[in-house]
Amino acid sequence: MDVESLKTKYEENTAQAKVKELEQELSQPTRNKDMSSLSSDLSHYSQLSLQISQIQKAIKDWEDTKHMIQEEQDSELKEMGNDEIASLEEKIESLDKDIKRTVAGKELADEDDSKSVIIEIRAGAGGDEAALFASDLFRMYSNFSLGKGWDVQIIYDNVTQGGGYKEVIAQISGKNVFKNLKYESGVHRVQRVPVTEASGRIHTSTASVAILPEANDVEVDIKPEDLKIEVMRASGAGGQCVNRTDSAVRITHIPTGIVVSCQETKHQSQNKEKAMAILRSRLYDMKKQEEMQKRSDLRVSQIGSSMRAEKIRTYNFPQNRVTDHRVKMSWYNLEEILNGNIQNVLDDVNNAFLDQLLEKEISSGTKS
Repeated sequence: MDVESLKTKYEENTAQAKVKELEQELSQPTRNKDMSSLSSDLSHYSQLSLQISQIQKAIKDWEDTKHMIQEEQDSELKEMGNDEIASLEEKIESLDKDIKRTVAGKELADEDDSKSVIIEIRAGAGGDEAALFASDLFRMYSNFSLGKGWDVQIIYDNVTQGGGYKEVIAQISGKNVFKNLKYESGVHRVQRVPVTEASGRIHTSTASVAILPEANDVEVDIKPEDLKIEVMRASGAGGQCVNRTDSAVRITHIPTGIVVSCQETKHQSQNKEKAMAILRSRLYDMKKQEEMQKRSDLRVSQIGSSMRAEKIRTYNFPQNRVTDHRVKMSWYNLEEILNGNIQNVLDDVNNAFLDQLLEKEISSGTKS
């Protein structure tokens, strides 16, 4: 690592001026300004300014220590100084990587990062155990979301007799929900001994997760004549739980064949609105996936539609281990993760993707 070149690179904290500029702009709001975008930019440049200040200080400490070693006669103090130099160089290298990630994160940000999402979880292979795992995953994302101050509303669910989910669809509303959860789409696998397994044999089950950014009417044009809307009596547990009115709604988008349903409320209009939200998100996601297929960069290959069919993560109970197969990383606090403590996992996966993209850019620059 060439500290001298990094000193030149970070000689000026250019982000500091941008922070002041954005703060001034935010203090004089007008109707024409996108306040959400300005706030997001301020958050980005504030973080970048802090990181640059930190690396500037580390480089100054490195210079001072180098100077001290050259002037020092005591061999023991020289040795301590050399240890400090090695430690500072590791710190500088780490800070430089953090800055690159921050810059890359801004440049490669998804236009949907600030949006709320529709999350769809479906049981896969494994019967009742897969349905229970789908329920575990929904609880994990729900707990995480509530801890972030987001709102979670179930739109549709299909509950098994054992209390698991064959399918559950929910709306998670809040700031930067998609930014946090966008890499969670794919097949999740669990390895554990089911409660019903008398012999203690480990079973493997799967569940699929899809994270869809919410779309509005402007982003997706849905023609009324392309919709087949059916109303029916909601299914229930019987007795007083049975809905005696035709409040459940099923919508079929004729051109694509997409079918969505909602029966979560007793009001037909509310169920129709929620079903339309799912339909808009699926159509918007389909549109995005088609655009991604036309591109061939690394980012697309990592989060494109093909990921939906691939095993992305394994939850291994006997080893208390969660492994993400895309970035080849493991965490050894499985229970905490399934209870919703997933911020470290999300951050590690996001940083690993950014590092891969940075390596690709460096490699491309070298070749050219």
